[in-house]
Amino acid sequence: MRIVSLLPSATEICFALGAGDDVVGVTFECDYPREARERRIVSTTTLPEGLTPAEIDAAVRERVAAGEDLYKLDRDALRDLSPDLVITQDLCAVCALDVDNVEEALSYLGCEAQVVSTDPYDLEGVFDSIELIGDAIGRPAGRFAEDLRKRLAKVRIQGSIRVMVLEWTDPPFAPGHWIPEMVEYAGGYPVLGTAGLRSVRTTWPAIEAARPDVIVSAPCGFDLDEARRLTQDLLDQGSLPSAVPVWAVDANGCFARPGPRLVDGAEALAALLHDGDVDPSVARRLR
Repeated sequence: MRIVSLLPSATEICFALGAGDDVVGVTFECDYPREARERRIVSTTTLPEGLTPAEIDAAVRERVAAGEDLYKLDRDALRDLSPDLVITQDLCAVCALDVDNVEEALSYLGCEAQVVSTDPYDLEGVFDSIELIGDAIGRPAGRFAEDLRKRLAKVRIQGSIRVMVLEWTDPPFAPGHWIPEMVEYAGGYPVLGTAGLRSVRTTWPAIEAARPDVIVSAPCGFDLDEARRLTQDLLDQGSLPSAVPVWAVDANGCFARPGPRLVDGAEALAALLHDGDVDPSVARRLR
């Protein structure tokens, strides 16, 4: 089978299920596992490089309002690869190409590849999508998904630590989708964000008024090093509530992408909320 993955999470899932050799095409964001970087890139961003978070937010809003695409599909690459299966999403126009664009391109090219679309909004939906992808690629994933569910169940801690997760730093966004659930499993109470819904724009006064006990900075699309840099900028500017512990985390690896490593993220949250003994490759305390 020849697989084109248009989602970093789907790429990770395919490799985790032993189908890495079948993956022939990926996006410019597919960086895990490392071998994914060796595959041909078929999807890139239309945004210029080097933008600040505020500039990214403004550009995304402008292009979405104008009905313009945020991602560009390389149709020549897609034709050359002649995939049997294309995995995409229908979850978020900001995250990746949606299923309609992909099906239109395949029709234009006369390609009869099967298209599988995922759109998980919560943790159980993520596990279900892993099983869906497993079935599509001929690698049944029931046991793998169940092992993830068991690991997550072991994380569960009863607690009410007020946690503000920043899904974006400028402007600030409160978390949605599965992240509030992760906070709850870790023994926290997610302030401002709502599980199963989209992330929402908020304000620094609203964050201050929410009285968080801990702030976790997980800017979507950024790894730990970049999250640390962006979060330090907030601290230097005095944007964050004073006297509150602040952590930066690997959003790409363990929070933003709906894949297996969300369980790693929940485990890291539990550790940073309760004993501070966190894997330094996942989270770092800045204050």
